[in-house]
Order: sequence, then C-alpha cells, then structure tokens
Amino acid sequence: MLWVLPLLFAAALLGPLLAEQVSQGTNLLLSRVSLSLFGDYVANESPRKQDQQSRLRAAHVETTHRVYAARTLLYSLLLGISGSIFGVYGAAVLLWVLRISGETVRAQLPTALAFLANLTRVTELGLTNLFVLVFVSSATVGTALAFGVYYFRWAMLDEKADARGSEIEATLPRTIAFIYALSRSGMAFPAILDTLTRNRDVYGEAAVEIGVAVRDMNTFGTDVLSALDRMADRTPSEGMEEFGENLASVLGSGQSLSNFLKDQYDRYQEEAEAQQRQYLDLLSTFAEAYVTVLVAGPLFLITILVVIGLVLQETLDLLRVVVYLGVPLSSIAFIAYIDSSTKTISETLGQDRSEIPSIEISGITDRPDGMLADGGRASPATEGGVADEWAASRERLELYTKFESALGWIRSPGELVLRNPEYSFLVTVPVGLWWVGLRSGSVPLSPLAALRTVDTPVVEAILFATGVFALLYEINKRRVKAIERVIPDFLDRLASINDAGVSIVQSIERLTRSDLDALSPELRRAWEDVRWGADVRAAFRRMERRIDSPMMTRATVLITNAMTASGEIAPVLEIAADEARASRRLQRERRQEMLTYLMVIYISFFVFIGIVFALSSSFIPAIDSANLGGAGGSGLPSGVSSSVFAGLGSVDTSAYTLLFFHAAVMQAIFSGLVAGQLGEGSLADGAKHVVVLLTLTVIAFLFL
Repeated sequence: MLWVLPLLFAAALLGPLLAEQVSQGTNLLLSRVSLSLFGDYVANESPRKQDQQSRLRAAHVETTHRVYAARTLLYSLLLGISGSIFGVYGAAVLLWVLRISGETVRAQLPTALAFLANLTRVTELGLTNLFVLVFVSSATVGTALAFGVYYFRWAMLDEKADARGSEIEATLPRTIAFIYALSRSGMAFPAILDTLTRNRDVYGEAAVEIGVAVRDMNTFGTDVLSALDRMADRTPSEGMEEFGENLASVLGSGQSLSNFLKDQYDRYQEEAEAQQRQYLDLLSTFAEAYVTVLVAGPLFLITILVVIGLVLQETLDLLRVVVYLGVPLSSIAFIAYIDSSTKTISETLGQDRSEIPSIEISGITDRPDGMLADGGRASPATEGGVADEWAASRERLELYTKFESALGWIRSPGELVLRNPEYSFLVTVPVGLWWVGLRSGSVPLSPLAALRTVDTPVVEAILFATGVFALLYEINKRRVKAIERVIPDFLDRLASINDAGVSIVQSIERLTRSDLDALSPELRRAWEDVRWGADVRAAFRRMERRIDSPMMTRATVLITNAMTASGEIAPVLEIAADEARASRRLQRERRQEMLTYLMVIYISFFVFIGIVFALSSSFIPAIDSANLGGAGGSGLPSGVSSSVFAGLGSVDTSAYTLLFFHAAVMQAIFSGLVAGQLGEGSLADGAKHVVVLLTLTVIAFLFL
C-alpha cells in the first residue's frame, strides 16, 4: 500500500485549495502561508509589479497586490508538485495499458494507423530509459500546471478588467446625465459625486468607478482634481478615462461645469444611438448564425443520417447522439455565448435597498431597523432620562416592520407572484411531476421504452409550468411597460407646473387630477402618503418600489436628490424626461429591428418541423411499407423498381418517429429561448415563444 502514499500526499496538497472556497479560516491560513513564503519576494519593486498592480486596480480585486501575488505563487507551487506526482502515476498507467502486445493492437487498427502499435514496445525499455520516461512525464505535467495556473491567475484579471470596462462604457451616458441634472439643481459638485456613489446600484459600474474618487476624497482627504486624475489613470474604460481627465481640467481651469456637462451629455446621447446600432447589428449576426448553424445544420445532418440509415447501414445510435447531446449542448453553449457577448449591460435594479436614503417622518423612519436619517437610532428615553411615552409604540412598530414583508405575502399572494413570476415554479413543478407520474404509470426498464412512456407527459408538464410563468411574467412586464410609456410625460408635466412657481407638493396634487394612464393609481397612492404626513421624497421612494422599474428608479433617485438642493427642480425634471424618452426610443428601435429576425427564427423552426414531419409521416413509412428484402416490394410507388432497394431490411418506424419528436421538442425549447434573448433581452422573455413553438410541435405530431 506504500504506492498510494504519494497519491494521497498530492491530493492533500490540493485539499486546502478546495476547502478555501467554503471555509474562511482556510482562506486566511493560505494567505498567511503564502505571505510567509513569498511575501518578501513579491514586495520588491519592479516594472512587473507595477503592471500587476494596474491589473488589480482595473479589475477591482478586493485584496492587496502582495497577498494576490503571493497566493498566485503558492497555487503554482502546490499544483506543480501535485501535478508532478500525478504525472508519475499517469506514466505508470500508460505503461500498464501498453502491456498489450503490438500484434493485438495492429490487428485492431486500420492499415494506415498500424505504426501506432510500435508504442507498445515502450515496456521493453531498460530501467534507465523507463526512469527518464517517468521523470519527463512527471516534470512536464507539473511544469505545465505550475506555469498554467500562474498565467491564468493574472490573465483572469485582464478578463475582469475588460468586462468592467464594457459595463462602465454602457452605464456612463446615464451617469453623466445624473451628474448634469444635479448640477442644474445647484448642488455642490462633491455632494453630487457623493450622491452618485450612494446610488451605485442604480447607475451601475460607472458610478462604482467614480466612487473610487469619492473614497479618496472622503477617506484620505485627496483634493477633487487629484482624485479624478487618479481615477482616470486606473480605470479600464477609455470613455471614463477621457471624461475624468476632461472633468478635472474643467474644474482646474474654472470653466463652466454646467456647459461642459451639457456637451458631454449631448455627446453621449449621440454615442448611445451609435452603440445601439452596433448592438443591433451584433444581435442580427447572432440570429443568422443560430438559424444557419443550430437549426439548418442539425436538420441537414439528421436528413443525411436518415437517408444513410435507410440505404446503407443503421445510424440510429449516431442520430441519438446528435439529438440528445449535440443539439442541446451546442444550443446551451450558444445561449451562454450570446449572454456573455451582449452583456454591455442595461442597468438593472439593485436587489439590496439599503442604499436608498432613509427619510425621517415625525421621528419614524422608513428603515426597518429603526435607524434615523443621520445614522442614529430612535432612542427609548428622553434627554432628561425620563422614559419616553412612545417607547412601547416604537417597539411595536419595529416588530411590525420586521414581519411586514411576510405579512404582505400573506395578504397579497397574487401580487407577490406577479412581481416574482419565478415563484410559480414552486407550485407548477410539483404539479407537473405529479402529472407525469399519473400519466406514465409504471415505467419500463428499457431506456427506449421509458422514453416512449414519459415523453408526452413531460412535454405537457413543461408546457404547463412554462405557460404559467410566461403568463405571469408578461402581465407584470406589460404593467411596467404601460407605466414607463407615460414617465416622460409625467416628468414634463411636473417640470411645467414646478417651473410656474408651484411647490413640489402642490405639483403632485395637481397631477393626481390629470390623466396619466397606468401611472395615475400609483401617483394617487403617493399623494395619499403625503396627505397622511409623509415626506415627498419618502412618498416617491415608496412609489418607485411599488412600480419596480429601472426607468422609474433613475427618475426617482434624480428627483429626490435634486429636492435636497432646491425646491425648483424643473431643469432637473426636463433632463430626466429627456433621458427617459431616449431610453424608450432605443428600446422601441431594438424591438422593431429584431422583429424581422424573430420571424426568421420562427420560419426556420417551421421548416424544421415540416421536414421532420414529412420524414416521419411519409418517407420512412413508405420505405417500411415497401417490405424491403421481402416479397416483391409491393409497397413502392408505381414506376419505382424494387431492385433499387434490394437487400435492405425492415425500418424501425416508431424509433425514428420518437427521435424526430424529441428533436422537434428540443428545437422548440431552444429556439424559443434564443428568440426571447435576441428579441427582448432575456431568457424569461423567451418563455412565451417556448410555449407557442412547443404547442405547435405537439399539435403537428398528434397527426402521426
């Protein structure tokens, strides 16, 4: 058993690398060990160290260069040693395999590959040569792993930096619009940057990058010009670098900041349209590639294999590999590639609402933990030490706030499921499994027979679960879209009323009497909040949370922060309306542009269904009914000689039909998902297309 000890030692070296993923203590231990071994070496100043530090800063890695570099060397050392040990065992396994005689190997190989049988002579080598072979193999594996891990760790930083750069470029126009709008409200520039940083969940990676400059100013006392220059120097985005440098120049020279931001705002609005055009061209390329490679390609291959299987030799096993492995794996890889390539990010709502500032209302805040707006906590005692008469009420209110979300679920389960359609799977999936068990009964042990038994109930269960999700998702999506359509009009009207000298409170009261379509009920609820004593900003925040729309969130953040600086926020509202209108226009252009390619995906699927249906219903049954190799080929069409098909055996029509049905089902699912991802931007949007295409597939094969 001594031969196992080196293998266990190699596994023990890799154990901590796996354990650190789940254990914070192991993570800290590896950091300490790596610093003790390599800390002094990586601390030496060199051009390479400066380059590595730039990579870490660009990727926003939450560790120091010394720790990251030392851990990289430790990983390389551990994997190099373990790889060398595994290389020895690999060489031993190779020698054991090659004990087969050369004659046996040569008999199993084609003539052109007969020379490979000479590899079996490696077992005839002497001890010295065998030692050299094992040493070389172990050193090769260990060295490759060591250098591979080292370069992978540093190359991964470049990938992260590139991804961050793309996200910064995508969110920069809206970030500049936010800065420009707040500058029109009269807010001081450092306060604008602070506000932007607090709302980084709304404005994305560009706000995170500017937050680096804000941290330098607030934590280290750096002046604004130096902080912006440093941010521009370390950012992975060319657009942010240019904006930071220009902004620092304007602030340093005393030029008009408002004019500069307006020019930048107008410029990025134009660039956003150009980027939209490039984005649509990329999506159209993906649509054409999908139709060509993953719809027409499998269809062509299936047709060829069917003809070969009927004329030359059996190809059912190869067809099953194509249908059950090739089509789903390639489709999943294609969807993943689309997601990674098109993730130039439209802003999404942050799930953590703690970044939204709290509004104190008569001593009661909208934070669930009772924190006040200044960061303090409501005190149960008065200044003189006398017990507060409202202490008991505050405790009850705090307890109610903790359970408010759960109580809301109980009171309005329908609204909860509409806002979170994925929750429907908690019900529909168990019901679908029950339906499959009910319809299938006893499942045969044979894999092919089992597929025949459960495939139809499984498809019905998928239709049910996906259909419910698609219905709920579309209802909520249409609600949000209906509100987003009137947001620019709402902001324009609010700006007009405020510009006439009317306060924000009175402006909201007037707007509740106007017709704003789907936004009117939410606006009336916000006005009721104000009537019952809520601060206007708190009422806007609650309305934004109910609507749960990125467009409304950006407008609300902008308005509520502008109200802090001034009561006259008409210029800010006009900018917010322009930004919302531009977003709506880009969304509408994308939807219209992708409608053509959506139809192409549908048509290509119909062609796929038509051909496999023709093969299943006409071509294969006709050959099977011809009784090939039997008496006379009487089933052949008139004028076709039976000698053409002489010698062919019977055809397993049911196996082909089952395979074609499964191929059509997979194409329906993946075509629907791709259609939603390309046409509307997410896999969830493809649920309705999956339902439509899957329903058409089931209807088509009902006639077989």
